[in-house]
Amino acid sequence: MRRTSSHDPALGSPPVADAHLASTLNKLLPYLWQYRWRVLLALSCLFAAKVTNVGVPLVFKQMIDGLGSTQQALALPALLLLLYGALRFSTSLFTELREILFARVTQRAVRRIALEVFRHLHELSLRFHLERQTGGVSRDIERGSRSISSLISYTLYSILPTLVEISLVLGVLLVRYDVSFVLITLASLTAYVVFTVKVSNWRIAIRRKVNETDSAANTRAIDSLLNYETVKYFNNEDYEAGRYDRQMQHWEDAATRSQISLSWLNLGQQCIIALGVTAMMWQAASGVVANSMTIGDLVLVNAFLIQLYMPLNFLGVVYREIRQALTDIERMFDLLAVNREIADAPDALTLAPGPMQIAFSEVAFSYEANRQILHGVSFTIPAGHTVAVVGQSGSGKSTLARLLYRFYDVSGGCILLNGCDLRQLTQSSLRAAIGIVPQDTVLFNDSIYYNIQYGNPQASRDQVLAAAGAAQLANFIEQLPGGYETRVGERGLKLSGGEKQRVAIARALLKNPPVLIFDEATSALDSKTEKAIQISLDSAARGRTTLVIAHRLSTIMNADEILVIDTGRIVERGTHQQLVEAGGAYAQMWALQQLEESAETGAEQRPPI
Repeated sequence: MRRTSSHDPALGSPPVADAHLASTLNKLLPYLWQYRWRVLLALSCLFAAKVTNVGVPLVFKQMIDGLGSTQQALALPALLLLLYGALRFSTSLFTELREILFARVTQRAVRRIALEVFRHLHELSLRFHLERQTGGVSRDIERGSRSISSLISYTLYSILPTLVEISLVLGVLLVRYDVSFVLITLASLTAYVVFTVKVSNWRIAIRRKVNETDSAANTRAIDSLLNYETVKYFNNEDYEAGRYDRQMQHWEDAATRSQISLSWLNLGQQCIIALGVTAMMWQAASGVVANSMTIGDLVLVNAFLIQLYMPLNFLGVVYREIRQALTDIERMFDLLAVNREIADAPDALTLAPGPMQIAFSEVAFSYEANRQILHGVSFTIPAGHTVAVVGQSGSGKSTLARLLYRFYDVSGGCILLNGCDLRQLTQSSLRAAIGIVPQDTVLFNDSIYYNIQYGNPQASRDQVLAAAGAAQLANFIEQLPGGYETRVGERGLKLSGGEKQRVAIARALLKNPPVLIFDEATSALDSKTEKAIQISLDSAARGRTTLVIAHRLSTIMNADEILVIDTGRIVERGTHQQLVEAGGAYAQMWALQQLEESAETGAEQRPPI
């Protein structure tokens, strides 16, 4: 994934009003002000460094004038040489002290803000994460974190020192020489700043296009790589490469225009500086000819110009960097401003440990206003009992698990745990009490051991191995060259669907919660492994409140109650035997699955041709 040019990472997107920039700075300042004494000491060192830096040319002028006199040439004051060296060293000393004092401030601010954004993203609702683009969000966080360092660095190490030095130099010129020197310097600085700001603001649209195309290309690449298997299934490598290349072509065109406009900006800046320097040196040379100034004065003015020229030469880049940094930081703070759809109530209660009774009372829910998923669903799972939910795809079965986990809040009715509405409980204590084996298991790109232990990071190795054994994983893991340290790849790509689901089962067993949810937990397993694991699942569910969302009806025959859902409504309920005898929708599903299993068994037993 190509990055934008580091030479000109300027003026991000979209252009931000000054009020927004001030708001961004106000949000950033509290993180810095925590170390106010370090900040104040660093600023003191900054001022001391610039005072000594301005003192260097003044001492050098005295040395030059001293050497111009033959009487003093043989007796050059050693004090001036020592003072010159001391000032040179002091400039570096105070500069480094400033950086030493401020290093912790910058890095701690970056760390705290990045952690706050990271935590906030995890607190946002599932709806946000289903709609977000991972590549774009990750790039916003990356740019924002990096831009905090850039903003502090350019402000403290470039803008502020330059302003201090300009003030000191103008003061020296005004006291020692003709006011024309001050006027020429001010005119040059004003022309340079106005030109830089005007042209840089014109380049905002160009830079915005560069950033937009860069993010789009990055998002396209990440999305394609995350769907690696799908790309391979349909033999669409060239198609994906073409889509990515089209995005990169847009980026190339925008980046080229940006570079060309930058060259014109630099050329105009250099022209203004050249005119200012020429005017200053002409004035100083005229003073030497008229005997109103010495050679040392000419050297002093030249040295001052060089000292101003160096930071001034980078003012355009600094201005663009600061604007870009403010924009990127604002984009990161915008993530913090995203409303948490699901938040703990101010007086939220902590769920007490122990047996759990779950009750859905007239629950209604819709992901979108015009598409309702659940209609007045009511059922109770007594503590220690198992309730299974079956139905066609899209009937709302998995939505029950999401609501129980409080990934979403119900639109109507309520869900009660031990008589307490979920919305009155802290999300942390609620989710700590629930273990789930999801239908689509996603693993971390780490070892098998890590992924199992994720169910309980404090679990011992023996507990992890026991959970793996209960999930029928132990024999498979022992056959791997790396054993439990085998990495599973991005999203668990190196494991089969059944192996991933067994890891998820082991993870849930290790968590050892009072409530278990099996969301089609054995759907990716073969019949033999399913039967072996079903015994473990039945054992794990014993004594726990369990919600089983099932596709294979053979896995829920022993459930205390089975609910049949159709288009978000419970149409049948009862035990397996009761529902089969009723001859309704469940009986039809049961008969159909029995036929399918008989056909599969016959196919396995039929001798090969």
